[in-house]
Amino acid sequence: MEEIILAIVYTDIDNVLGPNPTYWLPSDLSESIKMQVGIKTITLLTAEQGIIPDSLLIMPFPSLKMKSMIKYLEWEDNSKRGNVAHSAITFLFNEANDVIFYKAIEHLEPIFNQFAQDLIKLEKIKAQRNDFVLLIQNLKNSVLNTIEELRLEETEAFPRLDAEGTKKVQYHFKVIICGDGMVGKSSLILRFTENAFKRTYLSTLGVSVSEKVIKVNDNLVQLILWDIAGQQKFDKMRSAFYKGAYGIFLVFDLTNPSTFHNIMNWYADIKKEIEVSNNGILIGNKSDLSEERKISYDSASRLASAINFDYFETSALSGTNVEKAFELLTHKLYQINK
Repeated sequence: MEEIILAIVYTDIDNVLGPNPTYWLPSDLSESIKMQVGIKTITLLTAEQGIIPDSLLIMPFPSLKMKSMIKYLEWEDNSKRGNVAHSAITFLFNEANDVIFYKAIEHLEPIFNQFAQDLIKLEKIKAQRNDFVLLIQNLKNSVLNTIEELRLEETEAFPRLDAEGTKKVQYHFKVIICGDGMVGKSSLILRFTENAFKRTYLSTLGVSVSEKVIKVNDNLVQLILWDIAGQQKFDKMRSAFYKGAYGIFLVFDLTNPSTFHNIMNWYADIKKEIEVSNNGILIGNKSDLSEERKISYDSASRLASAINFDYFETSALSGTNVEKAFELLTHKLYQINK
C-alpha cells in the first residue's frame, strides 16, 4: 500500500511571496515537484478569487503524469494581509490509481478535516518542524489504513476472479450497454465496477469489456459488460458484438432529446441479432443536470413499458441509481437462468 502515495507536500500560501513548500515526504523530494505543487495550488486559489474549497479536491498534474488530492486550510492570523492565513496539503499519486482515491474520498473527508484542525493548532503556536512532519506522517498512515479497509470490504462484498475463484462462479452473463455517443455509457460502467466517475470523455473504440462478480442468494454471478460505441462509424461492426448477450442496457442522455429518440433505432438493431424479451433496462443518464433536462420521466417510462424494459434515471457523476439498475438486471438474469 505504501507506494500508492508517492509524495506529500505542505505548502504555505503567502499573499505576497506566493507558494512556499515548507514540509514534505519523502525527505528527498525534488525541488521541481515541490514548486510545481506549490504553484498549482496557489493558481487554483487565485482562479477561485481566494475562496477556500471546503471539500477535498482531486487535480491532475499532467507534466508529472500524476494526480493529486488537495485539502486547503484557512485560519485567522493577524500577521497576514487581511488577517487570514492559507495553506494546502497535497497528496500525489499515479494517474492509474485515481480510482482508488475517487472511491475513498467520502471516507477521507473527515480524516482530512480533523488533520486540518490539528495542523492549524500547530501553526498558531508556531510548533517545531518535527511536530508538523510527524502530523503529516500520521495523516498518511490514516489515509493508507482507510484505503486498505475499504479494499478489504470490497473484496468481501464483490469477490474478484482469480485462478481458483473462476471455478466458484456459477453464472456468467454477457450484458451489452448501448446508446448514442457521449450519453455516459462508459462512465456508468466505471461507476458500477469501480465506483468512480471518469471526468475526461474518451470515445469508445468499437467496444470495451469490463467485468464484475457479485453475490446473488449466496451464488457468485459474473457480469461481462460490453460497452458498445455509439458513433456512426462503428455501425457495421456492432451486430457481431450483440450476439450471445443475455441482458441489455439502452442508455440516453436526459439533456439531449436526439439520444432519446434514437433508442428505438438501437432496440430494432439489437432485435435483429438476439432475442430481446424483457431482459433489459432503459437508462436516462445525467439526472444530476436537472436544470438542463429535456426528457420527462413520464415520456421515458412510457417508452420503457412499450419495449417491456424497466426504467431508471441515473447519474454516473453522483452514482444515483447506478448500483440499483445493474443489480436489478443481475437478479432478473439469475432468476431466469438459475
